[in-house]
Amino acid sequence: MKPAAELLNLTGKAAIVTGGASGIGKGIALRLGEAGAGVIVSDINMEGARQTVAEIEALGSRARAVYADALDITAAQKVVDLALETFGRLDILVNVVGIRLFSSFAHITEDAWDRMLDANLKSMFFTSQAAAKAMIKGGQGGKIVNISSVGAVRPHGYCAHYDASKAGVVGLTQALALELAPYHIQVNAIAPGGTMTPGAIEAGKGIQACRDQFEHPVLNVWSLDVPWFRFAEPDDIAKVALFLASEAADYMTGCLLVVDGGRTLL
Repeated sequence: MKPAAELLNLTGKAAIVTGGASGIGKGIALRLGEAGAGVIVSDINMEGARQTVAEIEALGSRARAVYADALDITAAQKVVDLALETFGRLDILVNVVGIRLFSSFAHITEDAWDRMLDANLKSMFFTSQAAAKAMIKGGQGGKIVNISSVGAVRPHGYCAHYDASKAGVVGLTQALALELAPYHIQVNAIAPGGTMTPGAIEAGKGIQACRDQFEHPVLNVWSLDVPWFRFAEPDDIAKVALFLASEAADYMTGCLLVVDGGRTLL
């Protein structure tokens, strides 16, 4: 039996974290780096990505930043190629990048729908495809961790397109888990609840605009109506991602882990 401390040791592994410049993505990149993995940090925010890289290097692991726009599917292969060029292998992919925009159902435009699905689901599909091909060719299996949302199982309200995209992430996770199992590639998802990230705080500014479109506003997404009495911090999600990326989760695939402080209990 391998000692517990060794189960979380990622020394010699190579990882990609999309959306790694801030928030949940940064938290995950730091945890993977702390565990010994080399990390490619992809984002459109290069200043933030480079800061994440600097913090990973301070932990003693290698890391590189790369510009990648979630709306550009050709960027997926570029990120995977950089991982192979830098580390000679790819073992872990964590798909974090995504957007959230609040709007009432009646006011969601086709452009807004397409942008949400492209950023949150289409980009994840093609990044996973490029990564899985590299993992299959490497012949050593791999781990793919997708960030969904509690909105996939309990809609937030005023963001139907977001909730639909995150439900799609769960379906995609299960489909890939089944198809990639013969190659020893595990695919799991995390559904965070409300998390204190810059993106979430910015998105919350749209709540009042949505309320103004209705005579009966009902939206408690950002309230402290959580049994654990606080919102998540990025590291709360990062610790679960580390578990799924490690040997400790070797018999898990196609799973959705809800990390929401108990919000879905209510």
